[in-house]
Amino acid sequence: MKRKAFEKEDELFKAALEEFSTNSYEEASLNKIVKNAGISKGTFYYHFQDKQALYIYILEQSVKAKWDFINERIKDFDDLDNNRDIFEIFKLQARIGMEFAKKYPKFHMLGKMFSKERGKEIYQIAKGTLGKGSDDLLETMVSRAIEKGDLRKDLPKKFILKIISHLLMNFDEIFNEDEDFELEKIIENLDNYVSFMKYGLGSCT
Repeated sequence: MKRKAFEKEDELFKAALEEFSTNSYEEASLNKIVKNAGISKGTFYYHFQDKQALYIYILEQSVKAKWDFINERIKDFDDLDNNRDIFEIFKLQARIGMEFAKKYPKFHMLGKMFSKERGKEIYQIAKGTLGKGSDDLLETMVSRAIEKGDLRKDLPKKFILKIISHLLMNFDEIFNEDEDFELEKIIENLDNYVSFMKYGLGSCT
């Protein structure tokens, strides 16, 4: 359901983004967010059930902003469908994602802080919500890739979709050391990750 706009909504968003991108979910202060946004507690609770609802909303908006940026930038690549397989598209999306992180560092920091919530209940709740929005896009990409011959036709599409979806959604659970959050290291790991998806671990010789 679309959320109703309200006065000082932008101020609340900026205050929440600042707080959640610099503190863990547990340490983030709703009182501080409300104060910095210049709104009353009553106004907040009229639009959001609690801190968790606000946190999920900020994460959703971050993901949406990133995908809007990627989809807009990716239009610059005319050969996207004809000359690039699905794995090259994944790598291209990762590089555009790095552009997004450099342009909007607060969103990048939010993602970094979210990754540190791994193992906590809020992480699983948010993962379940955030994964829904990208399912349709990934299914379209996989269907097109199977038709083009980028993916094996002898495997059920549902099986391929589940494997790729799981790998992409759990990338940050594998690469979670401090150095893995550096932008250049993210790209390096993603390149290797996607190459693994394409070729596996077996020797090519």
